[in-house]
Amino acid sequence: MKPIYLFSLFILFLSCNQRDTSKSDNKTDQPFIKTVNQSDLSKINYTEFVLSPEAQRAIENWVEYNQLQEQVGYLKKGDLSFFNDNKKAIETLLKDLNKNIPEDLKDNSILARLKVVETTIYKLESLVQLSTTTKPELIEGIKAFLISVSNLDLQLNEVIELRRYENIPKP
Repeated sequence: MKPIYLFSLFILFLSCNQRDTSKSDNKTDQPFIKTVNQSDLSKINYTEFVLSPEAQRAIENWVEYNQLQEQVGYLKKGDLSFFNDNKKAIETLLKDLNKNIPEDLKDNSILARLKVVETTIYKLESLVQLSTTTKPELIEGIKAFLISVSNLDLQLNEVIELRRYENIPKP
């Protein structure tokens, strides 16, 4: 019995001399930097489409679309406050954006682009909310959102142009 007792004490003393390896000095323990500014966002490379004058006239009474464009403007300045703990406002904007589409713009291609915008808004909101989001991940989420809105603008232009050509009388 005495040898087992001595062996146990020996193991106990050895384990006390070992350093605690659970404390890490890795850089991953540092808080993630999630602040983005206008210079970070100006480096994003994507094709930005603007609305044609005809498309602008078609959406001038579409209040929710104008609110979306306003949030895009704030986002380009680095203001993420709309996406930070504002779930109710985001849901309301997206619901009304889909519900109040002008009749002449209700087209499957536009509805599909609106669904993509909705998806990227929710993704960006979750990236802003997560404490583990890194700055590059956040910038990628912003880029995806800006691309989806730009593609919506392109599709609005194309639908308006297609409708204009449909109304030309054929000889």
